[in-house]
Amino acid sequence: MATLNILVAVCLIYVTFLFVVAFGAERAARRGRGGWMRSSAVYTLSLSIYCTAWTFYGAVGNAARSGLEYLTIYIGPSLVMLGWWWVLRKLVRIGRSQRITSIADLISSRYGKSNLLAVGVTVLAVIGTTPYIALQLQSVTLSFQVFADTQAVAGQTVDRDSTALLVAAGLTLFTIVFGTRNLDVNERHHGVVIAIAVEAIVKLFALLAVGAFVVWGLAGGVAETLQKIDSSEIGQWEMRGDRWATLIFLSGAAFLCLPRMFQVMVVENDSESHLRTASWAFPAYLMVMSLFVLPIAVMGLDLLPEGSNPDLFVLTLPLAKGNEGLAMLSFLGGFSSATSMVIVAALALSTMVSNHIVMPIWLSLTGGGAQISGDVRTVVIMSRRFSIAGVVLLGYLYFRVSGGGSALSSIGLISFAGVAQFLPVMIGGIFWRGATRTGAFAGLSVGFVIWAFSLLLPSIGSEVVLFQTIIENGLFGLSWLRPEALFGIEGLDPLVHAILWSISLNALTFYVASLVGFPSPLERLQGAQFVNVYEHSATPQGWSGTAAQSEDLMIMAQRILGAREAQTLFEREAKRQGVTGYLPEPSPDFLRKLERELSGSVGGATSHAMVGQIVGGASVSVEDLMAVADETAQMMEYSNQLEAKSEELARTARQLRQANEKLTQISVQKDAFLGQVSHELRTPMTSIRAFSEILRDSERLSEEEKVKYSSIIHDEAIRLTRLLDDLLDLSVLENGQVNLNLQQGELRMLLDHAIASALTGNSGETIKVYRRRHEETAVLNTDLDRLSQVFINLISNAQKYCDSPSPELSISVTHTGRMLQVDFVDNGKGISKNDQAVIFEKFARVGEMKAGGAGLGLAICREIMGRLGGSVTYLPGQGGAAFRVELPLTFQPNRVNS
Repeated sequence: MATLNILVAVCLIYVTFLFVVAFGAERAARRGRGGWMRSSAVYTLSLSIYCTAWTFYGAVGNAARSGLEYLTIYIGPSLVMLGWWWVLRKLVRIGRSQRITSIADLISSRYGKSNLLAVGVTVLAVIGTTPYIALQLQSVTLSFQVFADTQAVAGQTVDRDSTALLVAAGLTLFTIVFGTRNLDVNERHHGVVIAIAVEAIVKLFALLAVGAFVVWGLAGGVAETLQKIDSSEIGQWEMRGDRWATLIFLSGAAFLCLPRMFQVMVVENDSESHLRTASWAFPAYLMVMSLFVLPIAVMGLDLLPEGSNPDLFVLTLPLAKGNEGLAMLSFLGGFSSATSMVIVAALALSTMVSNHIVMPIWLSLTGGGAQISGDVRTVVIMSRRFSIAGVVLLGYLYFRVSGGGSALSSIGLISFAGVAQFLPVMIGGIFWRGATRTGAFAGLSVGFVIWAFSLLLPSIGSEVVLFQTIIENGLFGLSWLRPEALFGIEGLDPLVHAILWSISLNALTFYVASLVGFPSPLERLQGAQFVNVYEHSATPQGWSGTAAQSEDLMIMAQRILGAREAQTLFEREAKRQGVTGYLPEPSPDFLRKLERELSGSVGGATSHAMVGQIVGGASVSVEDLMAVADETAQMMEYSNQLEAKSEELARTARQLRQANEKLTQISVQKDAFLGQVSHELRTPMTSIRAFSEILRDSERLSEEEKVKYSSIIHDEAIRLTRLLDDLLDLSVLENGQVNLNLQQGELRMLLDHAIASALTGNSGETIKVYRRRHEETAVLNTDLDRLSQVFINLISNAQKYCDSPSPELSISVTHTGRMLQVDFVDNGKGISKNDQAVIFEKFARVGEMKAGGAGLGLAICREIMGRLGGSVTYLPGQGGAAFRVELPLTFQPNRVNS
């Protein structure tokens, strides 16, 4: 007979297997090999998070108690998926265009990016989900208890509280490890999603295996099973229309509004095309899941002792017949159902708590918002990790307080009814432009209060004397305010009664309050973007003014997105705008794009506040007002054309100003060119001539003096030769006459050689070089000598010009596809904005007072990198002087930009 130790070992092996699967998926995604993880099949399987332990175990128990009523829990989601074109497609489109991170983010973004509304939704979601998490912990502990009961002779028992605590701790660890690896929620959690897909297969296979055992192993075949169903009380068709309609509506609403379902259905969605496949595949999955529910329920009632818990028939039937292997497989199916629900629910709720509660409080307490010192990225990640632990802990505490008793058996429908209160506000927000924030507040508040009063309170009323008095006599002693007979309506099923009043009054209040109030300009704009998402999804926010400084925006973005991600975003936008360098103009379009990127990490409301703090305010542009007012298509097109022309003229004027400034600087350099060249040539030539004449005409020179003067002549000759070599080298590179010597070598060895060459023989304090050698393992196929020449020049410049008291140079390497980026960043004051435009020009020098030179080094570096198919550029906003060398791993010829 299987022992509890074996069961625990199986659980540990299974969890370890999930860790390996999740880790492999994350690693494959980072290496760009995870295309199969973004398939429709994986997306469909991830939706199985809907089927929790309450479904795996409880569907059989529900069938044993209420016959075919269990089917309603499957019909609701199936109808939603079949009608995906009208609702789900719109939600996914809005989620992707608005960078939505949760259902709280969706609702707050729709209603003017109201964080207070997001807080309300978050609190309601946590209250509605916490008992459901407790239900999953109870299912696992009950499963262990079933196996312990079979071991009673050996004296093996299960401490339910300790078991639940260990399960909660393990799930917390798994969710933290694979749920907070990426800060950006819109970066998919591939590890978690793949683990959920695997668990979907496990629980489906387990339920089918038990069903096959019951039909062919216990009942004797399909015909015999159907006969047993017909002769049982379950086979008698009794359908209460009001309860069936309510349950179908409730399950469909919960499918849309549950935080965990929104997470996998909208946030983790990579393509709208997945919905087309899932629209038939997921109902098919639910159909297969429900295929053997009725036979298992019938055979359990027939074969097991009277009083057996029908929720556990899936486990107790195989154990009663001595099939412990099948029972253990069934246990893994229920374990998978419970753990996957807790993982995704904790992940979704932690994002909501972090974005809409923790981050606003933190920003308020620090007082500096977006520009304060400190790493916002670290704060967000830590807040999400603590939120995950807190959410799971709340579920465990609810389990302890409730004692894991029978009260939890109906908590699934109570939780469904709680989160269903989001439905009027959500559906109204994406289809009705007149919906307002005031209406959303009012509707949610009324719905939540009625749900808590008419459904949640009666579920715990027997435990509290005050609640029991209200249930029997009504609030304030008024009989028409009894929780299960509101407004004098009696005789309805308690669940039907609660849903009727909570949802109807929620929707009515939402509608009336929206009609009475008037939306703000931002609400009208967001309403247009949501309702007409297919036409206006590209412009979710209007910003005006140019008070923002690109450097401030860069600093903020780096603290939230990370240095590399922020630099890539700003560089891409600068290229799109046609701006030289890495800092784009803070145009309204760029500010909208930046806000969307930040919202993936800290939520829409917080990102809006942070950008607004730097910009100095948000307003609605003429185009946005026209979109909100919904003017004629002709006027809209005309406005768009005018704005495009205006932006084009502004961009052209900016480019002309930049070109004029650059030409002015080059003209000054050209005027100084002859004087500078003559100076560079005359100085060594004068020294050579003077000291050679002394050697020729003076006959009384000592040997020591002869050696001294000869050395000066030699050094000046070398200096002159070096200048001529640089001029010749630059001329050859510019004329394209250079012959490349392609070789293969490791980047790490090349950097070792460059550092040694650049710093050898330098007088004074040597700059400290910091590297991450594990990033330098790339193998290059290029002209290693020429590339080394570039590295040596950049390192030498840092040694010469870094004006820090303790000079330091950081060298970092980044892989971007087939390209390689090597950044050289020192800790000095950097290069002024005016000098940045000309530092790569010939004879341009910065800091001449500290170190001399002809000003040809960077010009040569630019030409070399152009010939190697790459580039060398200056990175602004890094504190010190920063240069980036970018080149392909394999040589690709490239034309040098003139």
